[in-house]
Amino acid sequence: MVDARMDEDVHDVLVVGGGPTGMMLAAELRLQGIDVVVLEKEEEPSRLVRSLGLHARSIEILDQRGILERFLAEGTVYPGIGRFAGIPSASSPELDTAHGYTLGIPQPVTDRLLEERARELGADVQRGREVVDIAQDAESVDLVLADGEHVRGRWAVACDGGRSRVRGLLGIGFPGEAAEHVWLLGEMEVTAPAEEVAAVSERVRREHRGFGIGPSSNPGLHRAVVPAEGVAEDRTEGPTFEEFLERLRVFAGTDFGGHSPVSLTRFTDATRLAERFRSGRVLLAGDAAHVHPPLGGQGLNLGIQDAFNLGWKLAAVIAGQAPPALLDSYEAERRPVAADVLTTTRAQSVLISGEPGALALRRVLGELMDLPEVDRLLSEKIASLSIRYDLWPGGEAPGGIVGRRLRDLPVGSGRLFERMREGRWTLIDPSGAFDDERWSDAVDHLVEPVEDLPAPAALLRPDGHIAWAATAPAPEGPGLPAAQSSLDPSSPEPDPSTLESVLEHWLPR
Repeated sequence: MVDARMDEDVHDVLVVGGGPTGMMLAAELRLQGIDVVVLEKEEEPSRLVRSLGLHARSIEILDQRGILERFLAEGTVYPGIGRFAGIPSASSPELDTAHGYTLGIPQPVTDRLLEERARELGADVQRGREVVDIAQDAESVDLVLADGEHVRGRWAVACDGGRSRVRGLLGIGFPGEAAEHVWLLGEMEVTAPAEEVAAVSERVRREHRGFGIGPSSNPGLHRAVVPAEGVAEDRTEGPTFEEFLERLRVFAGTDFGGHSPVSLTRFTDATRLAERFRSGRVLLAGDAAHVHPPLGGQGLNLGIQDAFNLGWKLAAVIAGQAPPALLDSYEAERRPVAADVLTTTRAQSVLISGEPGALALRRVLGELMDLPEVDRLLSEKIASLSIRYDLWPGGEAPGGIVGRRLRDLPVGSGRLFERMREGRWTLIDPSGAFDDERWSDAVDHLVEPVEDLPAPAALLRPDGHIAWAATAPAPEGPGLPAAQSSLDPSSPEPDPSTLESVLEHWLPR
């Protein structure tokens, strides 16, 4: 039961962890008017550069919420999607996105911009607030802080990283493989000429794909990654600069005259997936739910996408627009996505090992990637563009596109993503045939010309995934046919071909 000493104030949601996942979630909740407190144990934002950039799906998400320009202003656009295990390909497949590029941007900048967004929307971000214990009952969650204070919320979300204390307190298992390899990552100034740095990096990478050094996105700095000597017993302690320089000398024969380090950290190939993403009124997101090797740069992106999936669902439940059963779809949709990322990053870890078998496999895969279909498949995995959620029992609903995200499309004189800034449901209905005022409080009805819409009409969830698509023009006559189901688990299964049934399923009236 909840401790009687806690404050009388009960917040809607307590977000534990102020990294990119936590801040994205806080912003999504505040967009819907939900009371959010972010509890971050660190007093100051981290300067560690653990992530280098954003992939296409995360870029789409920022565009859908109207904040992409902020990131473009502080990042660097690199045409194309990152290569699978760094394997070059002669193929240039056209991907289903208006953002077919990678945005190079250091994680501290991403963190700052997402925190600014959360604060602008009214999130209460509190630093130096470490959670040490947790209790919950049927109505609320009680978090105990290191100073003994209690903070109470109706729901809580653990976004506190791979070593999540909240996950441990909940007793949620985190099975997988322990780290076998460790890399050191740092940003520093160098005295070596640029041509020497480039030549040495190219030479070493022929045999050691886990090594690299080059100019950072921070002016005047170089970013280097190098295999560590072994798996440290205590990886909570960052590497020393001398250790970092020594590993550079071992692999490259030089430390490039490195000095004045700005960021030093270590990362591993540990691979783990939480047994479940929810325990009562507490949910897991980001690294608290899954960790994996950094190959492909998907970790931060995966966390942002978790938050984008969870935010509108949790807000709908709190606002009384949907029953708590809606939250079950968070784990059902996101855990398989995380499992797939773990699989692809494991594979890439093997492919960069430098072992004879891995080198042979790289050559074979390189030949296959010259086929546009193969290259597209692997590129879409890295960019998270191929995700389809199983929204209906028995597989894909009629129309072939239900469960998939819809790319940005021209709508009237503007763009679709410009019309999704408020995080509402969107009914794209160029003919104006599907109309019902009962859902006007939650659904934006777009009766405008839409270029390249893959169906006569489509209903988009707040995260841009297609919940319903018309297979034929609507029958004549006002309104919609009668509903056939609701989200109540005891109700009959909804008819996914009927818009009324789908709306009643997700937004029961």
